[in-house]
Amino acid sequence: MTVRILFVTQTIDADHPVLAQTVDLVRALATRCESVTVVCDSVHRHDLPGNVRFRTFGAGARLARGVRFQRALAASLLPRRVKPDAVVVHMVPLFVPLAAPLTKLLRVPLLLWYTHWHAGRSLRFATPLVDVVLSVSSGSFPLATSKLHATGHAIDVARFTPSEDAPTEGPLRLLALGRTARWKGYDTMLRALELATEQGLDARLELRGPQLTDDEEKHRRELEVIVGASEVLRDRVRIEPPLARDEIPTLLRASDALLSATQPRESETLDKVVYEAAACGVPVMASNAALDEFLSGLAVELRFRARDPESLAQTLLAFSAAEQVARREVGAELRRRVVAGHSVESWADAVTTIVAAQTRE
Repeated sequence: MTVRILFVTQTIDADHPVLAQTVDLVRALATRCESVTVVCDSVHRHDLPGNVRFRTFGAGARLARGVRFQRALAASLLPRRVKPDAVVVHMVPLFVPLAAPLTKLLRVPLLLWYTHWHAGRSLRFATPLVDVVLSVSSGSFPLATSKLHATGHAIDVARFTPSEDAPTEGPLRLLALGRTARWKGYDTMLRALELATEQGLDARLELRGPQLTDDEEKHRRELEVIVGASEVLRDRVRIEPPLARDEIPTLLRASDALLSATQPRESETLDKVVYEAAACGVPVMASNAALDEFLSGLAVELRFRARDPESLAQTLLAFSAAEQVARREVGAELRRRVVAGHSVESWADAVTTIVAAQTRE
């Protein structure tokens, strides 16, 4: 395809605890485009192909970063022989007003990819300036706009694959994976595990993820206190540090189920780890109402009510009681759903098709 894209993001870093997936997005675009130019703060480890170029704007002060960003953008947009067909801003609405004057002047379509529950002032200011809004679904963008195009999540289904090993006997292996934030509902998980254990469940739960803020560090310590004070949880719960992204597929494949207990409002965000687990054929128990369609019609019920430990406990007991063949079929069906609508390949197809349509208008 002769499409050229300028991709604006925070960093290219395969080891970043939150933004590593950006490397997958750029790689998938590069296989469909003549070239991809990445404008970002910094570039670290990656395996991107030769038709990906980089311009960085990192600086010590915010004003200096803004100036360097606009210079990097201008250097990528002004040469007419290599002018991109579109600028795609990834997850940072603040980049939009910095890019918009030049993209409008040069008549280059400006797209924003954003999936989060929070609609801050920068997003409200940015949305009218872009030509297209991209998000996972209509429910994952927090503002009403006719510019929205749903593209699904971008999961690398060649990396996140099911285990070929037969299921093991023994306790149910549960995993909760993600930032140690209060809205992730870890306290709900712990209380649910206590309740379910008292009703006969034999399970082990592993909590694993980074602490990126002071409050997340504090919350990890609070969870450790809860586990240490409970005779039920002490030998059944492990709170572990994060893993490198390359190790996450193996961690998921070693689990019988992923738990996602995100709380209302924040739960509107469609957490990518849910789809990564599903791509690995791992059933996902979730309280996120936005996942109702994705998790509906399965042989085993995986949904539970947010902030309701009793509801999760009953879901855990029902899942534990299900036959292994039913659990495997649930995992296989979830993988089929990810491949059909949430793979990095289908995401990149959607983005390049939208860009091509914009250039024809």
